[in-house]
Amino acid sequence: MAKHRVGIVGGDGIGPEVVAEGLKVVAAAGVDLETVDYDLGGARYLKDGTVLPDSVLEEWRGLEAIYLGAVGTPAVPPGVIERGLLLRMRFELDLYVNQRPFVAPDEGIDFVVIRENTEGTYAGEGGFLRKGTPHEIATQGSVNSRFGVERAIRYAFELAAARRNHLTLVHKTNVLTFSGDLWERAFDEVAAEHPSTGTAYNHVDAACIYFVESPQRYDVIVTDNLFGDILTDLGGAVSGGIGFASSANLNPARTGPSMFEPVHGSAPDIAGTGRANPTAAVLSAAMMLDFLGEAEAAARVHAACAAAANFSGTTSEIGDQIAAGV
Repeated sequence: MAKHRVGIVGGDGIGPEVVAEGLKVVAAAGVDLETVDYDLGGARYLKDGTVLPDSVLEEWRGLEAIYLGAVGTPAVPPGVIERGLLLRMRFELDLYVNQRPFVAPDEGIDFVVIRENTEGTYAGEGGFLRKGTPHEIATQGSVNSRFGVERAIRYAFELAAARRNHLTLVHKTNVLTFSGDLWERAFDEVAAEHPSTGTAYNHVDAACIYFVESPQRYDVIVTDNLFGDILTDLGGAVSGGIGFASSANLNPARTGPSMFEPVHGSAPDIAGTGRANPTAAVLSAAMMLDFLGEAEAAARVHAACAAAANFSGTTSEIGDQIAAGV
């Protein structure tokens, strides 16, 4: 069996701890990875100002995947690591699909959010005028291209067809009349090519209510970058907690690596205490295995995580429990 070349970014806080458990479970599943470690994140930035060197980005282009724990520390100003590392990675490697599944079998919850990952308000359009004065103006635009919107929608339709064949568009078309109109038109036109797939539309505020009251209604959701970021945190909360929320940042064309990470942050307040739940990181590793063509191993990891869902223990003990069940 050929080894898969994977970059490892443990990052900050609990990131290295949960990544270690994910790699432990991958090894228990019998998948051999050739890993390359990268010291990146808030701690590295505080040490020497490094965020994401061009040389590292070039190395990543030769990898199959990147496995990331969490990055960020309170000592680093907001936006430095987020924009300089995470967003740059998404833009430069064209990770245009953010896929986040939410499963809680006891509650009948099983849905996936597909978030467009390279445009919207995160594209960086905007700026300041008269900054620091009483008349300061700040603008932050939302960039939406037909190309970017349509490829995310097409991916979501393909995923829905492989699941329960229903796709919901979430936006705010009644207020965001330009970007919302583009999303709605693209969605309707692609839907016409998939007549057997059921479709629906929810305003994002209504979707927040439905996530809490009746998340069982959803199969696949497609939405823009900002709405997807917010909704998926809520999705984690209603499906067992953020400690179970996994994600994939995908380049479906495979012109470069895809990146896999838990939804949670670096949680510096519990780093080193053994209190971090590694399940989200393990499930993210399972998504990585599936992407790498190791579907059978990925299925065993998912099943082991489900079997250990109610197990309590330290970070490493939970990892051991999952690994033993693979």
